[in-house]
Amino acid sequence: MTRAKAAPINAAPPGTEAAASVGSLGSFEAALERLHQIVERLESGELDLEESLLLFEEGVRLSRASQARLNSAEKRIEELLAVDQNGQPVVREIDVPTP
Repeated sequence: MTRAKAAPINAAPPGTEAAASVGSLGSFEAALERLHQIVERLESGELDLEESLLLFEEGVRLSRASQARLNSAEKRIEELLAVDQNGQPVVREIDVPTP
């Protein structure tokens, strides 16, 4: 599968309003797309050291947030598929974290 080349995106300094914060991402998929864009920019070799570091830091934050989302989804699935020692489904309320 071939991906369309993303337009260059300049990294905003961390802590600025323009910076992509982990909590403001609309979806897991949006975080993955942004990570893809970051990798393309870093691999282009066109960035200076400071820009590269800013993008790398953003990528690490996105990667960690994405992993946390995956871990949460895995836990929810395990709870939904749980069975007791008699093979009966375990029925209980599940706390769903709100973003």
